[in-house]
Amino acid sequence: MSEIGDLYAKLNISSPVASVVITVAAILFIGFAMTRITKLLRLPNVTAYIIAGIFIGPYCLNLVPMNVIEGMDFVADIATAFIAFSAGEFFKFSSLKKNGAKVTVIAVLEALASSLLIFLCSHFLLGLDIAFSALLGSLASVTAPSSTVMTIRQTGAKGDFVDTLLQVIAIDDIIGLMAYSVCVSVVIGFIEGESSVSFLSVFTPLIMNIGVMILGGAFGFFLKLLMPKTRTNDNRLIISTAILFAFCGICAVLDVSPLLGCMSMSMVYINITGDDRLFKQLNYFSPPILLIFFVRSGICFDLGALLDSSSSLGGISYLVIALVYFVVRIVGKYGGAFLGCLVTKKSSSVRNYLGLALIPQAGVAIGLASLGSRMIGGETGSALHTIILAAGIMYEIAGPVCAKLSLYLSGSYSDKLEDIAPVDEFNESGEKKSTVDILIERIGKIREELPERESTLAEEEKAFDEAADEQYEYYASQRHRRFINRR
Repeated sequence: MSEIGDLYAKLNISSPVASVVITVAAILFIGFAMTRITKLLRLPNVTAYIIAGIFIGPYCLNLVPMNVIEGMDFVADIATAFIAFSAGEFFKFSSLKKNGAKVTVIAVLEALASSLLIFLCSHFLLGLDIAFSALLGSLASVTAPSSTVMTIRQTGAKGDFVDTLLQVIAIDDIIGLMAYSVCVSVVIGFIEGESSVSFLSVFTPLIMNIGVMILGGAFGFFLKLLMPKTRTNDNRLIISTAILFAFCGICAVLDVSPLLGCMSMSMVYINITGDDRLFKQLNYFSPPILLIFFVRSGICFDLGALLDSSSSLGGISYLVIALVYFVVRIVGKYGGAFLGCLVTKKSSSVRNYLGLALIPQAGVAIGLASLGSRMIGGETGSALHTIILAAGIMYEIAGPVCAKLSLYLSGSYSDKLEDIAPVDEFNESGEKKSTVDILIERIGKIREELPERESTLAEEEKAFDEAADEQYEYYASQRHRRFINRR
């Protein structure tokens, strides 16, 4: 392949700037186009993005130059920062006070169960080395919040099941990120020739991540100071994005993942401000960044290596490892969540279906795998990225379906009007109300539950609108007066 890509060479595109701009445009357009196809199959957008990347990558159509793709490593840091920041929104202390101890027990047990099962199967069943098995085990504990949160918003689900689910996801991501950072350091130590695991190799990354969490919390407080109520929507978006980018840059200098710090940042911000509007703004801004990240992951996906075996992994093909990882993690998540709910005496609706909602795994896991692949490098780093990406595609097909099924079976949402707005069908005298009266009461109850519409305009924007209205009324009255005078 030529440096600027075969297609670009044929089209006489030699300018580096043109190559980058056209590549980004192609990634955005083809990623969007693929969602039109997956939407018909009711698959999530992440699946479409990864498939689009594979489609235009070097193992299929080879439409984009790899030197441009390799120069977009920073996208992984930025995308995972946005993913982590959005996850921290659901870590509210007011909710944790109600059942924080129970949620922590459930999160720890389901994270440990999935990690331990993956480790045992990888090392003893597949014969992988201890370091790589531990790496896969640490990744098994994390759960992707994006697919589950999107499903909750689409269905309007609420209740104890939803509250427990969101808090468990936040805690098990923290556990997974801590474990993963330690495992990456251990793997790097083995690659560099260290014969044994030292005290520093284990505790240094833990201390670094705790420090990053503290720094992220400080950034969250600083973000609050920069967000007075009079701040316009445009400036809110600019400032919050600048803060996230700056934090990613600091983490890159320290060679540590920004995920825990960004989660800590949003956790501090939401708890001291209660401002969930900022998260909605960022959710509107981040889709193009996430699209580029996942399409790029698909482009870098070594499709040909899936059926190959690697000497560093005991001659086991990546596809077999990915399939074992996919199945065993589901068993661990469901079994661990069931046991945790049993220990904490959660209701049967939570106990029986919570594990199904913890299956999705794409955004956080792929982000971690991308960062780990860059840090570890070589055949081991490439193998990690390929295996997690392959499993991620399978999870993005099965995960959202299982999450929606768990919400429905747990009774967290319903499509029936009588469940959405239950009312008494008999009046005070014991007579049955008419169908019309019942319908009117249901509509009234739904309207009462709707949140009040808040103005998103800052003071200067309101003043501008009022001045514009006054000017319009003035000129309208002047035209009317001239029309009367002419008559």
